[in-house]
Amino acid sequence: MTILEVAPEIVKFYTETIDETDRLTKTADGRLELLRTQELLRRYLPEPAARVLDVGGGPGVHARWLVADGYTVHLVDPIARHIDKAKETGATVELGDARALAAADASYDVVLVLGPLYHLLDRADRDQALAEAYRVLKPGGLLAAAGINRYASLFEHAAFAHLHEEPMQRSIGGILATQIHDGKKAFTAAFFHSGEQLRGEVAAAGFEEAEVFGVEGPAWSMLAAAERNTGESFRDADLFQSVLTAARMAEPYPELLAASSHLLAIGRRPG
Repeated sequence: MTILEVAPEIVKFYTETIDETDRLTKTADGRLELLRTQELLRRYLPEPAARVLDVGGGPGVHARWLVADGYTVHLVDPIARHIDKAKETGATVELGDARALAAADASYDVVLVLGPLYHLLDRADRDQALAEAYRVLKPGGLLAAAGINRYASLFEHAAFAHLHEEPMQRSIGGILATQIHDGKKAFTAAFFHSGEQLRGEVAAAGFEEAEVFGVEGPAWSMLAAAERNTGESFRDADLFQSVLTAARMAEPYPELLAASSHLLAIGRRPG
């Protein structure tokens, strides 16, 4: 087990502020993210019971459905609270860091990096996490790496109807300009990728066939705003189905990639 330094605000956020399981299952935009991530991954995953390393897998939301699908899953995360919850998924679990994996070389068929790149603000740290994913993948193995879209906060806070307020403009303007959220308010410290940046980082790590998908599509912020502004659940509403359809229809059009909340890069270690 190797844990490198994790920013204290990130540890605090995931230990005390947010429950990732609730976010991905109890909110409409979280459920949209989960369903779209599932359907994108299932296009590329090898047959069960391939070995999957879920790096930064949090409390095991993805590990749970992967185990149910028949995969052999090992989850690594630096947050002790997440590890405790992930033990319930049927996956094996380990406290660890994306930048220094304990796994042996070429030991997994699939490596998921669905959270760590969000919170590694320095390019060198992201490169190290991707290098570790490459190292532990078998030749021909599949990488899936997620990023937060550079423009996500712009769409979100416009839909929340307060972007015109001066403090909010300054905050979101800073994220747009620097691609970094400092973690001082609301969300924790995070890096916001463009699609081309995420594709480039994955390709620079040596992965072939790198492509990037918009996870939630161009209409997700309407869904988030409807739920926030009414206090009602939209997880099973017609609006949810419409926004999900928009995400699927947007895939062939790369100019719409920038409208999604999260990005998912797919690549392979050369065989």
